Amino acid sequence: MLSLSTVAIVFGVVFLAELPDKTALAGLMLGTRFRASYVFAGVAAAFFVHVGLAIAAGSLLAQLPQRPVQAIVGLLFLAGALVLLLKKDDGEEEVKAPADQSFLKVAGAGFTLILVAEFGDLTQIMTANLAARYDDWLSVGVGAVLALWAVAAIGIVGGRTLMRYVPLKLITKVAAGVMLVLAGFSIYEAVSG
Repeated sequence: MLSLSTVAIVFGVVFLAELPDKTALAGLMLGTRFRASYVFAGVAAAFFVHVGLAIAAGSLLAQLPQRPVQAIVGLLFLAGALVLLLKKDDGEEEVKAPADQSFLKVAGAGFTLILVAEFGDLTQIMTANLAARYDDWLSVGVGAVLALWAVAAIGIVGGRTLMRYVPLKLITKVAAGVMLVLAGFSIYEAVSG
């Protein structure tokens, strides 16, 4: 059964963690060169695959004994928060433009770019952790996919405007703070369980 509270929590965590990611900038770059709907179709499909893989990994974790998994999940959230707080901005990724602008070429370029760039990325690991923590693949999957699609849409359509008003460092610090809270809850559950 779909839990709206789990969807909301997952959406918030994944959205905040993905917003300052380079893939949002890559989506922005593709969106400025090509038809936005074509780019979004490819990016959305890649994020769907990305979340499916993370949910599968998290579902496997959920089958293990709960206390050790909670401790590991807590430590992974803590590591994710540290990665967000300590990562350095190393510029934008180069995006190679397809020669023609047909739907298949543009959507394929977006799909390939995001699928490769996001494989093993922090948000994929976070989604697996959340799937293990909540043991609710549907709610976690819906929340993560919607968050990633929202970030992609923002990146493609309005990324430059958002970055003018909301500093990237603030977004990163909020995401890290949320992850620290989740790490604390997971570790507390593992220790007190």
